[in-house]
Amino acid sequence: MKHLLTSIFLLTFFAVSFQSYAQIDDEYSNLTTNKNEFSLELLQLINGVYQISYERSFFNDFSASLALGYKGKEGLIGYSGIDKPKLTTGDVFYTGFQIIPEIRYYLPQTSKKALTGFYLGAYLKYSNYKSELSGSYTSSGVTYDLEFDMKLDITSIGLMVGYKLPITKHLNIDFMIAGPGSGNYNFKLINKKDLPEEFYDDLNQALEDYSILDFINGDFRFSEVNRRSQFNAFSFRYGIALGYTF
Repeated sequence: MKHLLTSIFLLTFFAVSFQSYAQIDDEYSNLTTNKNEFSLELLQLINGVYQISYERSFFNDFSASLALGYKGKEGLIGYSGIDKPKLTTGDVFYTGFQIIPEIRYYLPQTSKKALTGFYLGAYLKYSNYKSELSGSYTSSGVTYDLEFDMKLDITSIGLMVGYKLPITKHLNIDFMIAGPGSGNYNFKLINKKDLPEEFYDDLNQALEDYSILDFINGDFRFSEVNRRSQFNAFSFRYGIALGYTF
């Protein structure tokens, strides 16, 4: 619902903005030599992600881009810990990097200059994150300290739709309205302290009640053999970026 409301708001904004720019000066349409753009993703800064991208126009209405991002620990979005009678953990904050190649097609009837207007596209996104997990586990009256390193690799592919709005000769604002896709998630736990054999059974039971994982439908379970969990799930992208063309 949150994504739907956001998309409706942005679509309304785009429609008004597009009408306002329908009378844009002819000088914009003559800027055919500006086929390169560097941009900074603005919306993800709220979550401590610093992402820059380079986009290059080729042919008439197609472009290719590559984005590189770093996720810092200071982001506003974190995940609350597990709080069960036998198992408690601290909140989870993660760091890491992401790489996103994209291909876009700009609808020519909506473009006033290169790399602007409504677009359709496809993307591949690879993310590599790490975090620490601490807490306590109680079994048979004995309390154990938890100390884990967690690693998460995500590879997702999907489609996207958006609108890039020219605001000056060289500055654009890129609104990615929606980027639905499918992601492969690979979690790994690295245990630094000894734990009883039944720990992973209790961990998996606790994860079944973990609200943030409801959409996974119970596939998120760590193996007692290799301490891994791998599954496929729906993924979604959206964003706002400020770009400079040259």
